[in-house]
Parts: sequence; structure tokens; C-alpha cells
Amino acid sequence: MPTNLPADYYNAEERFRSATTPEDKVKFLEEMLSTIPKHKGTDHLRADLRKKLSKFKTATTSKKVSKKQVSPYHINKEGAGQIVIIGCTNAGKSSLVQSQTNAEPEVSEVPFTTWSPTPGMMQIENIQVQLIDTPPFSEEYIDPEFLNLIRRVDLVLIMLDLHTDPVQQLNFIYKKLQENRIAPQHLEGTVEVEGFLLYVPSLVVVNKYDSEEYEEHYQIFKQLLDREYPMLPLSTKTGHNMDFFKGTIFDTLGVIRVYSKAPGKDPDFTAPFVIEKGTLLEDFAGKVHKDFQDNLKSARIWGTSADFEGQLVSRDHVLEDEDVVELQK
Repeated sequence: MPTNLPADYYNAEERFRSATTPEDKVKFLEEMLSTIPKHKGTDHLRADLRKKLSKFKTATTSKKVSKKQVSPYHINKEGAGQIVIIGCTNAGKSSLVQSQTNAEPEVSEVPFTTWSPTPGMMQIENIQVQLIDTPPFSEEYIDPEFLNLIRRVDLVLIMLDLHTDPVQQLNFIYKKLQENRIAPQHLEGTVEVEGFLLYVPSLVVVNKYDSEEYEEHYQIFKQLLDREYPMLPLSTKTGHNMDFFKGTIFDTLGVIRVYSKAPGKDPDFTAPFVIEKGTLLEDFAGKVHKDFQDNLKSARIWGTSADFEGQLVSRDHVLEDEDVVELQK
């Protein structure tokens, strides 16, 4: 007997597959169970899900603390992108995380207040990205695990204090990165160095642009640099340029939002699928559910990538940001 599962079930299943903790697994399994129609055709499926639910609930209650010390820099990625903020002391890293996320790092004018990384989730329209506050760069020592975090994140924000020799700060940070075989991506092909160099996506954020009177300071700083950098001014104190900052992060991450809808129903615009730019329809279908990818016959598209609303498209159609997709098997 067919199960006739609704689209809400497949959306919850995709979140279950992407979950990394037992707590999240439990949450999405319970969501899957709540969407399944109750009839004979779903008896086996519901029984299987209950077994899985019991397993993960046991894992959450009996989880033992590992004797092995885990580095605080081993931070699981959450949201649409993982972003680390680096810089010298008092640049405003903690202020940014405190003002834009649910985290509460200690903020102080006293140098070297931050001693360990602090992650938090920042809202960008209807998605979230993970911001990680970090200890300031110092001449003496940088934890190797800190450097490993920089190597594996989706974006590195280099935060500078506009009022405390930002040129010196930027040169110091770039020097320390290069000493550890790391360089900003926009410098690829211009750095002369022996051996391997890992290029990471980066954005320079010039903080403490607290009013328009600092525009001249910002322009002088840019003129003193030896080349152009991906850069923007910001004020964590007043919120100046914060919307542009978030939009730039979204663009730099190279992701788009796509919404799935069932025939005859409205899409849920609060829960987009976040996928890479250039993703094809057939690959998106696989993220909704493997059955869709294998058995996809057609799809209707509403949005920027469609020539007209509800256009019928093929499997190799390239999706764009905020497309609405109705998959049909």
C-alpha cells in the first residue's frame, strides 16, 4: 500500500539527515512522525521511526563526558555558513557577536578580554549564519587549533579599529597568517612564497565608523593601502552599515535560498533550503528527498530563474535565489 507522504515529511527528513547532534535528530524525527498519515501503508515506517527515536533519545540521556580533552576551537558548523572573526585586541569582534547574535561574549575596553572562541547565530533575512568571536592575534603565540579553525571556515572576517592605525593592524594580521601558510583569497597569484599557501575567503571589516565624520578617516586609510581589498566600514556601536554588511556576507558565501512547495499549497518562506549558487534542479530535488532525484519527471518554477510564473522546467534547470519549486514525480 502506498504511503502518500506529504512534502512536510520530506522537508523534516532532510533536516534529520543534516542534523549533527542527537538532540536535533530527536527533534526532526518527532516532526517526521507528526506528519505521517495514519493508515496501514505507513505502519512499518512509523514503527521504524519510533525505533530510531528511542535510540537517539537514549543517546541524549546517557551521553558520557569524554575523558579526552577537546579543543574549544572544534566548533560544529551551524546555519548557512561558518564565519570566524579575527583581529587585534579591542577591534570590536566581541561587540559584533554580542550585538548581532544570541551569544554573550564579554565586551570590555580592557585589552585581551577574550580568551576562547564564542560562537553565535546571526540572522540574515530568513536564514542564519554562525559568527565566531576569537581571541586577538598576538605577536607571541597563536593556538594551532585557532589556525585550523581559520583554515576550515566558509569566510574569515578581518576586523580593524579605524582609530588605531588600521594599516598597521592589517599588515600585522596578514603577516601572521602568511607565517602560518594562510592568505586571503583575493591575493591569490600575487604572493611570492616558497611552498604551499592556503587561500581563504575573507572580508576586511573596518569597525568604529560611528558617524559620517569618520568618512575622511576611512578614505585616508584606503589610500594608504598598497592595493584594493574586499572591505567595508561598520559600526557595532550604532549599527551603521549593518544591513549592507549582512548582504555582503550572504553574497560572499555564494549561497541561494530555494523554497519547496507541494501542489496546491503555499511554500513556507520561513524555512528555505540553502544551497550553492549554480545548483541544478535535479540536485535540489535530491536534497528534498532521494526519491525525487531518482524519479523526478518535471517541476514548476516561480521566481527569478523562470521565464514566467509556474514555468515547467527540466532537470538541468539552474536555480536562482528565492525560487519556488514544485517537484512532481
